[in-house]
Amino acid sequence: MREPDATARGSGTQSIQRAVAVLRILASRGHAGLRLAEIARHLRLERPTAHRILKCLCEEGVAAQDPASRRYHLGHLAFELGLAAAPQFSLRELCARSLTRLAELSGDTVFLTVRSGYDAVCIDRREGTFPIKALLLDIGTRRPLGIGAGGLALLMPLADAAVDEILQANATRLSAYSGLTVPRLAALVKRAKGAGYALNDVHHTHGAVSLALSIRTRFGDPFAAISIGAIEARMSLARRTELVVLLRNEIDELERMLAGLARANQDRGSRDEL
Repeated sequence: MREPDATARGSGTQSIQRAVAVLRILASRGHAGLRLAEIARHLRLERPTAHRILKCLCEEGVAAQDPASRRYHLGHLAFELGLAAAPQFSLRELCARSLTRLAELSGDTVFLTVRSGYDAVCIDRREGTFPIKALLLDIGTRRPLGIGAGGLALLMPLADAAVDEILQANATRLSAYSGLTVPRLAALVKRAKGAGYALNDVHHTHGAVSLALSIRTRFGDPFAAISIGAIEARMSLARRTELVVLLRNEIDELERMLAGLARANQDRGSRDEL
């Protein structure tokens, strides 16, 4: 078989990148879905190009179109592939005790979010005992980085240039979240850096407030975040201070555990090479 030339290889790579971008934005809207025109606009694609990609994804079962609303969603195969994914260790399992403990101590709802490219994905949550719940996120919800306290926490440790790159990449998607703009979100990131924790009290869910801290690798890179959400009346400055202390204690413990696992894996790999 003849090796494809560089142009063909580049074109194939671009097609894959575009298809993955379509899947990411479909995941970000969950059950609401998106119309063809919205997908094309958000991803800066020509409508015929977006349509061809969507048609192929639907034929393969990775995407699906609602015949009534004409909106596109993730398909059954995306769910099946997610079930088949097997990471080296399960972050959900490692964080389970911390999430449960935080929900019990705070009485509010606790969320675990991970970074995925320029997005943040909720992968777990726990509900506290307080009767009025702030269920800000469902498990599996994908949103642009910076949306919600968890998304803000994932931006906090990054350099200003890296934050600006992410915000500009997500610029066309922000207005769907209470009319958020790049300058407004940049201001929220700056506020979070100054306060030492991420606070979402201005966008997305009316009457609810959430705060968060990131979980970092031993090299300082944020890859996940834990947030606590509650009704506004339960989020006074004094109580936010208490919750941040609880969060910091759990995250410090998690980071020590993750660093230990990373070192153990590294040592095991070094022994295997001998």
